[in-house]
Amino acid sequence: MPKTSIYTYLFMLPRVIWKLFFIINFIIGLVVLYPLFYLLLQGNAPYTKAFALMRFWACWILHVPGIFVHTKGNANVATTPCVLVANHASYLDIIVSYVVFNFYFVFVGKSEIRSAPLFNVFFKRMNILVDRGNASSGATAYKACSERLQRGESVFLFPEGGIRANSDMRTFKNGAFQLAIDNQVPIVPVTFRNNWKLLQTGAFFKCYGTPGIAQVVVHNSVPTLGLTKEYVPQLKKTVFDVIKNAL
Repeated sequence: MPKTSIYTYLFMLPRVIWKLFFIINFIIGLVVLYPLFYLLLQGNAPYTKAFALMRFWACWILHVPGIFVHTKGNANVATTPCVLVANHASYLDIIVSYVVFNFYFVFVGKSEIRSAPLFNVFFKRMNILVDRGNASSGATAYKACSERLQRGESVFLFPEGGIRANSDMRTFKNGAFQLAIDNQVPIVPVTFRNNWKLLQTGAFFKCYGTPGIAQVVVHNSVPTLGLTKEYVPQLKKTVFDVIKNAL
């Protein structure tokens, strides 16, 4: 085996060990807290106690392997229901969000989560799942989001429609902005600056995995009061630029 290959594998070793530790820590937390989640998710939403437990678990997931969160801006912006909108470049984005925001919100996530053992049970009950390739599923999820907003809960969406492996942003989809306008609630743009450098999506051995500081920027809310659907493209561009300019 060439020396360069040996050096390459030696260079990868720390990130592989860290990722394995991260996964083991995640699984331990899931197994330990699962009975509590199961009990707290009985009955009807909102699941405020389960949300508080989720925030505790998020701190556990991050802090034990050495990831800490630095937030710039006012993370307690939601005096009224809002639509939180962020770039999406790492699985850490969801976990970090629970650490950053202390007010109750629900995520809109991919329907594939239903197939994740244990994790799916509380995620699908607390949050809203959507099959992005199914128009009927999209309409159902949109209605569910509107219902949550109308009863005072905030909704968190990643309008790129998937996870990037770096900081390059995809064009935003319209849904989050149409949702905010239809319900006349503000949009809160959120920038995850470097989560992808801490836990990168992609090949287990080659992609980043390391402790560090997760840098988050919570921007001023963007009002939608009085706006109509004709403003969706303009609103989408405004929020996209705000998030991108903080990367």
